[in-house]
Amino acid sequence: MRHCSRRETVGPDTRHSLPIAALLGSLLVTLADLAGRIIVPPLEIPAGLITALIGAPYFLYVLLRDRTGM
Repeated sequence: MRHCSRRETVGPDTRHSLPIAALLGSLLVTLADLAGRIIVPPLEIPAGLITALIGAPYFLYVLLRDRTGM
């Protein structure tokens, strides 16, 4: 399966990629906060914990993908 890079999605111009990255990042944190409040109703799971659970495996995937040339 071919991976679609950021440059293929929004182009090389940072005038487009920076606002899109900001919007996607804020959406991720908002959804992580919402999930943290819904998963275990009497408790609140920190949004940082949920974003770390999503971000760390993705970071390792990108790191290994770039190293192996997939």
